[in-house]
Amino acid sequence: MRVAVLGAGVIGLSVAWRCARRGMEVTVHDPAPARAAANVAAGMLAPVTELHAGEEALLALNLESARRWPSFAAELAGDAGCDPGYVTCGTVAVARDLDDLRVLDDLHAQQVGLGLQVERLSGREVRRREPALAPSARGGLFVGGDHQVDNRRLLSALRRAAGARAVGMVTTSPEDPPAMRALDADAVVVAAGWRSPALVPGLAVRPVKGQVLRLRSDGRSVLPAHVVRGLDVYVVPRGDEVVVGATVEDVGEDLTVRAGAVHDLLHDAADLVPGVAEAELVECGVGLRPATPDNAPLIGALDERTVVATGHYRNGILLAPVTADAVAELLVSGEAPDVVAPFRPERPAVRR
Repeated sequence: MRVAVLGAGVIGLSVAWRCARRGMEVTVHDPAPARAAANVAAGMLAPVTELHAGEEALLALNLESARRWPSFAAELAGDAGCDPGYVTCGTVAVARDLDDLRVLDDLHAQQVGLGLQVERLSGREVRRREPALAPSARGGLFVGGDHQVDNRRLLSALRRAAGARAVGMVTTSPEDPPAMRALDADAVVVAAGWRSPALVPGLAVRPVKGQVLRLRSDGRSVLPAHVVRGLDVYVVPRGDEVVVGATVEDVGEDLTVRAGAVHDLLHDAADLVPGVAEAELVECGVGLRPATPDNAPLIGALDERTVVATGHYRNGILLAPVTADAVAELLVSGEAPDVVAPFRPERPAVRR
């Protein structure tokens, strides 16, 4: 089977690699691979601490994909010949004040009610678990099963693994996206993130802006060993750097770094981890997440030739394994696995 994958972000590359591993002849088309949202992501694999009320079906998909991540990373390392940066460090969710503590208590009750493994920590316990936290931390949660991956090492490994499996790469014109019918392929997978509606009109996917910062320790900074999450900010350790993010701005295709957003992120991060204030600010980045009306992805067939894998919003990296496996299985067998059935692209919640 000849497969054209439209999009060279983490979803498109994962799909292409998985399909090639199953014997398909794959070509990836993208006008600007370096502009993938995953380039500025934090790489958190956090199905438990990312839990939002009313998203239980998405939680099940997130948990299943998190379960697949260790084998996905190992197989990827084998094909790519390099480490994709998968780390099992756990996440500490932190309350800065009594209002935050009440929110965390509600979240904890919801998590426990769903059978999730979460450890409730007092202020003293959370500071002992993560010494980089501010002395004012009032309490928190520890989720050992929430992990992370280095987003840029992951993208590099996916490109190398795809190349090792003879996946072709075509740089298309940004002004003239490929005509679906003209593509020389038996199947087309639309994985173009927020640009997907330009390829398949009517897909309810829009860009949601996120601003992310990278900071580097200069030797004086005490930075965390775990992923640290507040209600409005996260701090993700990455060797001698940390990633701080992220804003959520429904402002269309705006890639501008805004001073106010940088200030707010740094202020909130330093409230949690004081060492952030002593670190060197080395990068301010902007990514556009592909969001749908119900914040859940579109995974499935539109017709006998076209499959979509887009709209992953804040969970694109987390959902890469389960999405890629589902698309490959759909192309081989003609049937989508049950795990992605709630996320079919024609569901009423995402119709325009």
